[in-house]
Amino acid sequence: MKLVISRYSAVLFLLILTSVVFAGPFRSKIITTEPLVIHMPDDRLLKITNFSQEGGIERGVVAVTLGGDTETGGTATVLTATRIDFSSGSNSQNFPEIGYLVIIAGPADVTVAPVSGATLFITYKKEPNEGGGGSNIVLASPTPTPIIIFSPTPTPTPGL
Repeated sequence: MKLVISRYSAVLFLLILTSVVFAGPFRSKIITTEPLVIHMPDDRLLKITNFSQEGGIERGVVAVTLGGDTETGGTATVLTATRIDFSSGSNSQNFPEIGYLVIIAGPADVTVAPVSGATLFITYKKEPNEGGGGSNIVLASPTPTPIIIFSPTPTPTPGL
């Protein structure tokens, strides 16, 4: 019995160790008054999995300033915050927004500026850029959920 318990303990220890070593930690930040600036070196990727906003009139944005080459240098807005309160502002929504995943390759500086009267919440993760190279990639990918309806028996078209 002791042998079985020791083997299960060893396997459990290895699984926990593997998850800690290979899975980079997600970080979450709340932005109210101070801007969040994330510096991305050339060999890293930034994955943003959540960016939401409560309150305020203006929408919060994630802005990316590409570094390095002067041809590709510049700032662009790559993501706007998902409103979680459907208040009566100029940007209020009456429908839920779809999820998204944004991947930004370095070198870049990612900035989330505070919005007056709003609380912004962002979740992100830095990962190694295994492709290497100095190309700047900004990928925004919405992930809608497809709805497929199967009918077990064919139904005739009316009027035919």
